[in-house]
Amino acid sequence: METAATNTIRTVDAIRVKVIAFLTEYGFQILGALIILAAGVAVAWWIGRVLEDWLENKKIEPPIRMLAVRVTRMLAFGMALVLALEKAGVPIAPVIAGISVAGVGIGLAMQGVLGNLMAGLTIIFTKPFKVGQYIEILTVQGQVTNIELFTTTLLHTDRSKVVIPNRKIVGEILHNYGMIRQLDLTVGVGYATDIEQALQAVRGILQANPRVLKDPAPIVGVVALADSSINIAIKPWTAVADFNPASAEIYQGVVTAFRKQQIDIPFPQREVRLLEKVEG
Repeated sequence: METAATNTIRTVDAIRVKVIAFLTEYGFQILGALIILAAGVAVAWWIGRVLEDWLENKKIEPPIRMLAVRVTRMLAFGMALVLALEKAGVPIAPVIAGISVAGVGIGLAMQGVLGNLMAGLTIIFTKPFKVGQYIEILTVQGQVTNIELFTTTLLHTDRSKVVIPNRKIVGEILHNYGMIRQLDLTVGVGYATDIEQALQAVRGILQANPRVLKDPAPIVGVVALADSSINIAIKPWTAVADFNPASAEIYQGVVTAFRKQQIDIPFPQREVRLLEKVEG
């Protein structure tokens, strides 16, 4: 009777013979396919790099540049994959048909992802906003730091990041502040104050602050006659990054200048009168 060891040796020999026969018949085809695939990866990367440098020299915006490079690399790699499969002896027509059927199923299962993709393409080509601009949408706001095919990233004023799916942006009301923002500050002065003196003091503070833009010119003027003060509106423009620091600096400058020039900044007051009841 044959032992288990003998059976194992025969099985291993049979597998070895089949492997040798397979490599003898298809080895060069597989090697050629791997070489084509490796060359395709290298060529796809090189073409993408060349295209990226060319588009950068043409001052094309980053989202469009990124999309063009990715699509070009995918097309180059896809062509290499088809050639590699053909070299390995794989029938191409059934593979393409199978990919098409699978693509339909994947498309139905990934409607949300595809919606983000189409919205991303819409944003990239219609350009409702650009990287670096400050926008407000969907009750969130921030400076646009990145526009990708599926998401848009905003940098909030507290340095946190807000990532918005692109399908949530397209079709919504969007407030684009651009590259600058306007401060909306208010300071009150007493009714006995020389208003022109107070206005000149505020204009001097804005003129001396390097964060305040000279064009467009700041808006300064009386905005309201309140119960205990005359309110002065201070509305200068700043770069997006200077918005919060400029607000603090201007308020501090106002307090310092008004104290130096003895301009009264009133606080809410109430006058209470006690009437003595006279008995007849």
